[in-house]
Amino acid sequence: MKRLSNEFFKNYLIIFILTIITTIIALILLAIASQMISNHLLKNQYPVSSIIKEDYHKIDSSDIVKNGGGLQIIDKDYNIIYSKGLNTFDKDKLSIEEFTNFLIKSNTQKYHYDIAYQEKGEFWAIVTFPTSLRIEFFFISNPKAIESDLSHVVLVVIVVLLIYILLLAFFTFIYSRLSARSITKPLKKLCEGTKLLREGDYSVRVDLKLKNEFAQLQTTFNDMASRIEKEISLKEKSEKDRKRLILDISHDLKNPLSSILGYSELCLNNKNLSNKEIEEYLSIILNNAKRASLLMNELFELSKLDSPDIILNFTKTDLCEYLREYCAAIIPQLEKASFDYEFQIPNNPIIVNIDKDKFKRILDNLFDNSIKYNEAQTRLILSVSINENSAQIRVEDNGRGIPSSLRKDIFKPFSKGDNSYNSKTLGSGLGLSIAKKITQLHNGDITLVDDNTKGSTFIINIPLL
Repeated sequence: MKRLSNEFFKNYLIIFILTIITTIIALILLAIASQMISNHLLKNQYPVSSIIKEDYHKIDSSDIVKNGGGLQIIDKDYNIIYSKGLNTFDKDKLSIEEFTNFLIKSNTQKYHYDIAYQEKGEFWAIVTFPTSLRIEFFFISNPKAIESDLSHVVLVVIVVLLIYILLLAFFTFIYSRLSARSITKPLKKLCEGTKLLREGDYSVRVDLKLKNEFAQLQTTFNDMASRIEKEISLKEKSEKDRKRLILDISHDLKNPLSSILGYSELCLNNKNLSNKEIEEYLSIILNNAKRASLLMNELFELSKLDSPDIILNFTKTDLCEYLREYCAAIIPQLEKASFDYEFQIPNNPIIVNIDKDKFKRILDNLFDNSIKYNEAQTRLILSVSINENSAQIRVEDNGRGIPSSLRKDIFKPFSKGDNSYNSKTLGSGLGLSIAKKITQLHNGDITLVDDNTKGSTFIINIPLL
């Protein structure tokens, strides 16, 4: 920051020197301009000395009057005895004081006065022209002046110039520091924020209270910090979910594998088992093997759905006809479970773009869960409607529902409404996660309605074609 401030000062010092040089050049140019202008002004083309005569009646003032000027003759008693053309006097006679003031101030008026005295005629001749622009810059010195006066004047001029230069240097220094501060202060805040960000404080934000380019830099920095914080949060969540997934996989595989291992050793090591006992143990081994196989298959399927290389076979499909065929095929399973059912499917076609096999997996998961986790006489309803630009499928039942503690995480892997692991509720806990992934690959979504007092309602939204 100090180096930057010094750099500003050096730059402004250069500007200071250039300002002095420019000032000198400007004064010289003004002197030259004054000389050039004076050579072309009318007042200098008709000087009074070129026309004055002993007898003022013989003075020819026609060219002066023709060019907008005037001639006045004032006698020794200060009477205006002759006047032609432009006349700036508002009286015919002047007092000594008035005439003296006129002579003193003649070069400061809006008119140019060229004055000459004719000794023999005893009168003053005054040629008057309007002043267009007065530029006067010149130095006058006289070698006959008293040396002490000259030294005094030179000293005063030098002191004035030094004061001017010092003031200019002082203001240059102050302005350079203020300018540097306007840069270094926000840079300091940004550096401090960057250091905190580097040290792991991703909640850091900067507020420069500016509306210039630094405000854009502030917005960019805060947006970057926000994104990094979000990415870190997602990474931490992903890592947490990964550890939880590994733990859940280990837990879900541990039980069936332990059962398989235990009952296998029992069958091998105990030669006194009856055929009925062996059959019972083998049945337990088979069920646990199926459970482990189901878990591994669904883990593999979930992994494939997460792969960026997955390709779905989308087909232009009448969703209503597709659902009618699906419901017809699922009815035997519903009747076997002693479920009441109702299908509300419109007659008019609703066209969507779906992978029929993958989409069936969504419906299978919802229907299987409803049958698996509810008692007989549960009523299951499937309905279809259009909601803005989406086709909406509702799958709802009036069963025992999903515990409120599980609703928030119901679409996460290994979320199950029943962990008893009996034959009826056997499942991997991955079905709804797979359903969620498939709907997202269809540019849609699946949600659980959270306001049910009884049962559960899932809504699938798929974009219309």
